[in-house]
Amino acid sequence: NPLAVRIEDLPPELVQRERQVYEAQVAEQKKPEQIRAKIVDGMLKKFYEERVLLEQKFVKDDKRTVGELVKELSAKTGEKIAVRRFSRLKVGED
Repeated sequence: NPLAVRIEDLPPELVQRERQVYEAQVAEQKKPEQIRAKIVDGMLKKFYEERVLLEQKFVKDDKRTVGELVKELSAKTGEKIAVRRFSRLKVGED
């Protein structure tokens, strides 16, 4: 479930906390510092893909993200399209 529209919209303390957790996990591995940094960056990227709407895979075509779809539609229509907010609806629960 997305928490924000864009990466920049995530609370900085949440991102920092996630980074610290990932750094602690990777610190246990016996790898060079540069490789550990890249691993942490990859883990953060996956976090963004799960928690940021524009970074998530588009439901109807998982080869592209919601952000890529918005850019494509913007180019097609010649209009600037921006997602400012979203609502999540859950069907079938009381």
